Amino acid sequence: MKITRILLASSLFTLVLSVPLLVHQQTTQAAPPVPGAAAPAAPAGNCKAFGAGKCCNPDVTMHLAKEAVFSACGQSEATYLGEFAEKDTCRYHFKIAGEKSEETYVQVYSPVAKEVLDKPTDPFMSFKKVGKVWVTDKAKSPKAASQVAASTGLYMAGRGYFVSVAASTKVCTKPQAVTLSKAMK
Repeated sequence: MKITRILLASSLFTLVLSVPLLVHQQTTQAAPPVPGAAAPAAPAGNCKAFGAGKCCNPDVTMHLAKEAVFSACGQSEATYLGEFAEKDTCRYHFKIAGEKSEETYVQVYSPVAKEVLDKPTDPFMSFKKVGKVWVTDKAKSPKAASQVAASTGLYMAGRGYFVSVAASTKVCTKPQAVTLSKAMK
């Protein structure tokens, strides 16, 4: 009888403590789209779209701003051609003499992820850690050598997301990309 009272009392105590938590939890849901409504406006600020592209989502650009690319990679508004958005991705394009503008960019990719790896895994290249960011180091195969030579990869793990940056070596040299990694959030 005494054990039953103890179990009942502890269960009641747990219930009393959990009720305020359950009552105050609310889920936030976006309103459904209204048929015939206009598409959302471009993000505020000084967006310059590249080609037929759209302005990048601020949720992606907050992880690496174009101004950080300008500063670390020696670029400027004069060489900046604009940004091109895709899902969870933003590419900053630059004009580099003698190069195709579609290939001269710094790309930021930052998806929401349930499981985030502490470091990147790639069977074709190795990485080294510089500060809080992993940087591509060497190619492990001849096919990957051209990719490592053409761009520098950066990877940073977050809570519920990760940030991956691919910087064309024509826009940002490897030492400049290492400097750029300090601006990743």
